[in-house]
Amino acid sequence: MHTQRPIIRDDEHVVLKFRPRTSAHPPRRDEPETSGVRPASDLSGYERPGDEPDDFNHRMLANLAALAFTVALTAIGIWLAVSIADLRKTQDCVLMGLRNCAKISIKPQQG
Repeated sequence: MHTQRPIIRDDEHVVLKFRPRTSAHPPRRDEPETSGVRPASDLSGYERPGDEPDDFNHRMLANLAALAFTVALTAIGIWLAVSIADLRKTQDCVLMGLRNCAKISIKPQQG
């Protein structure tokens, strides 16, 4: 059996020179950046004015709403997991050919 090797041309190979990210001499600010990354623009538009007080009540209500949502989501997840486990147990019982797999509750008669 004859094995074939791929045809390799010299113009397909390029050696890339990588610089380590951490170096002993970080680049100085007066040197132009060669990586093409621009420094961040002025972020003063996102600052909150110093004279505006922090809205503590709004923040606490938002935290309370987030907590309530998390608790509700957790409770629904637990209920769903228990329901699926119960259905699986009932299905396994039926597939094994057993009888009385379903639980039937009967109210006691008053009389």
